[in-house]
This record gives sequence, C-alpha cells and structure tokens, in this order.
Amino acid sequence: MVEALLLALRARDAIDPDEVAIVAGLVDEVAMVPAKRTVLKRGVPLSHSILLIEGMMCRYKDMRNGSRQISAIHVPGDFLDLHGFTLKHLDHDVMALTAAKVAYVPHDRLTRMTEQYPHLTRLFWFLTNLDAAMHREWEVSLGQRSGAARTAHLFCELYTRLALVGKAEPDGFAFPINQTELGECLGMTSVHTNRVLRDLRERGLLDFRRGVAKLLDPEGLKRVAEFDPAYLYLDSRPR
Repeated sequence: MVEALLLALRARDAIDPDEVAIVAGLVDEVAMVPAKRTVLKRGVPLSHSILLIEGMMCRYKDMRNGSRQISAIHVPGDFLDLHGFTLKHLDHDVMALTAAKVAYVPHDRLTRMTEQYPHLTRLFWFLTNLDAAMHREWEVSLGQRSGAARTAHLFCELYTRLALVGKAEPDGFAFPINQTELGECLGMTSVHTNRVLRDLRERGLLDFRRGVAKLLDPEGLKRVAEFDPAYLYLDSRPR
C-alpha cells in the first residue's frame, strides 16, 4: 500500500527495513474513492491524514463567481494533507480527479512516529517542505509564465513525478482530466487552454488528447517551460 511513497522517499534518502515496517504500520484502513468526489473539506477538523495509493487528486478553492482554482495535483505516493497533522484543518478542499485508492493514517500514529523515529520525522517534514516548493513553482507559473510555458511546465512536472513512482511510460503518461479541469490548474479558460494545447501539438512538443499526454519532444517542451527539476529535490542525501 505504501510502495509509491517509499519510492518517492528512497529517491531522496536511504530507508532501512525497520523504517519501512514503521511506515507500512501507519496505515489504518484503505478505501476506494469515486472520481469527482471531494474527500477533504476546508475547515473540517482532522484526526487522520490521507495517502494516495492509486489515481489522481487535486487541491482546489471555489470562488463565489463559480470559478475554481486548482492549486496542486497529487499523484500516487503523495499525502493529500500531511500538513493537516499540525494545522488540524485545511483552508482548501481536496477532490478526486479520477477514481482513486487511498490509505488513512491516524494522527495518533503520526504522533508516535515523530516521538520515536527522528529520521522518519525528518523525511515526513521533507514531504511538507516539498509541497511548499511545488506550490511556489506553480505560483511562478500563474504569475509570470506564458500560457504555453505554464502548460509545458505542468506536463514536465507531472511526467517527472509520475516517472519517479513508476507511473509513466517512456513517452508520456495517463492524465484523465478534461480541458476545463486543466484550465483550472493553469488559470486559463477552456478556450485558451485548447488553443495552447493545439499550439504545442502543432509545434511537435506535446499531444494531449483523450486523457493521455504524449511528450513528443521532451527536451523541446522543457525549453519552452524553462523547466528545472531542482525544486523537486530529486537528489539522494541524508536528511
């Protein structure tokens, strides 16, 4: 159940067998979540955190005018709300973009882990720091990158993160969302999103249709995005 999480952690630091057992023992129960269901709502008190095992989810905020901003996409191995362990409630909602499988981790188990296993505590702290780094990069995209660059950057990021946990093919990955939802990630209308996707396809960089992303020219896509994966902290070192 925690294989994707362990892959993500091992890419950044060594984990011994005892620590693997501790991480696996954090899980209380596993559940299936249908697509488009909101699993966490802002302001609701939390007693557990949720680990994504399969599928994709997102963090989002709805505006009074009916618009929505997606502020993060979660892939297998991500905690949806590890920060909720200390915050005790969220300031945003979390929704399943696709059908998903999740694992529930009670906060009392996280408390015991932080009291007894300092290395694992640092690794879980790293995960919340990594979330913050990705949020900063998304903020740069929304504020400074062109529509083509921010779209290219999102697909480069997702490919890197999915490949890390064995969920990408050599030339792309499954991304079963519609153009409206993609636009909500990018801060663009669905019409603008469609134009940008067409432009990237005609330039031989990216083909995104029917829920599948094909990176036609990965290096060219990275150049358009000015994509530097350093913010994903993929280097393995003691933490």
